[in-house]
Amino acid sequence: MAKCAGLGGIILAALALSSCGRIDPPDNFEPIATGDGYQAQYREPDVTRASANFLRSAEINAAKCKPLRGGAAGKGSAIAAVALRGERMSRNDLVNIRISDDDTFNGDYVVSRDGTIKLPFLRPIQAQGRVTSQVEDEIAAQLLADNFFDERPRISVRIADFASVTVGVSGAVFEPHAIEFGGVQGDRVDSRRQGALGASTEGRNLSAALRAAGGVRPDADISAVELRRGGKLYKLDMRGVFEGQNAVDVMLLTGDEISVPSRGCFQEDLMRPSPISPPGVSLFLSNLTQPAAGNAVSAIGRDVREIPYGTRYLQAVIDTNCVGGARASSAHRSSVLFSRNPVTGVSVVIEREIEDLLRRADRDDYDPYLLPGDSIACYDSTITNITEIGRVLGVLAL
Repeated sequence: MAKCAGLGGIILAALALSSCGRIDPPDNFEPIATGDGYQAQYREPDVTRASANFLRSAEINAAKCKPLRGGAAGKGSAIAAVALRGERMSRNDLVNIRISDDDTFNGDYVVSRDGTIKLPFLRPIQAQGRVTSQVEDEIAAQLLADNFFDERPRISVRIADFASVTVGVSGAVFEPHAIEFGGVQGDRVDSRRQGALGASTEGRNLSAALRAAGGVRPDADISAVELRRGGKLYKLDMRGVFEGQNAVDVMLLTGDEISVPSRGCFQEDLMRPSPISPPGVSLFLSNLTQPAAGNAVSAIGRDVREIPYGTRYLQAVIDTNCVGGARASSAHRSSVLFSRNPVTGVSVVIEREIEDLLRRADRDDYDPYLLPGDSIACYDSTITNITEIGRVLGVLAL
């Protein structure tokens, strides 16, 4: 009897504990409460539902934005695009050269590590960074100067196969690092495309490099993406990617350096899929104990873990089966978002009462966008927690 009384006391204590006020909200180094985190949507709801008659997140985010480096017109970008346009050769490209009336120089050549093509009997010909017509002109000049021909022969220089290139990508991208991309991977060779000659590729474009570096961050200034090549600096306007217009998307070469400047603010208009955005967001999930004991039973599969870029927090917690249930026992849950400021590298923890967020008219003000690497944890309702405590105490009483 004494044991039962003791157990009853423990249960009553557990009930009293579970009915206490909400646990203290997570602490953060960033001033989240005032909307001064990486995105203003992180801040806690600070007004009642009845007073929720305006949205301020976009305004708070925009207040920190530096002016666009590319300006409104982007004329400098157009000039840079003209200077960089065309299919330019890079190291390891396979090049087919044909010269009329003489088979001596005909054949396939690979652009050497020093960026030159080495034809028999001729001095190395610079190919790195050049278009085919420029190489044709230099071959012709050498043939005439060395008296191989009395007049310029017909010369054909065509890129038979594009090699991968290695470039450095830094600045406002999610994964800044040196990347190798754009070529045929492994030992696979597309012999039909090589034989056809003149085959092109989109794999070495600037947009492909930005995507390979994790995609541009929401604070990126894509009006003036910097490309450094051969000691020269070019600024390219990539805004057309998000505006449905032809974007400046030049071909890159080995040794190029890409830098994406930051505007210092969160731009909601960059939070959507594009050729330079992250391919998606892979979420790390911690599911609630009720109504399922695990992610598999709760139908959390690949489509939930890998969500489109631009997905918001509330949409994700619904996808993870963390919303709903019997109102009397399991409807009132909370969830926690674990994120990291991509600029400072400082972690951020955001907790939301799901039912409250569902019913707020101004939910978009407190419904953050999910970023690559984010994690979500769900917490059961108070009654579910009490039930779990009771089950544990029942096991102990046996």
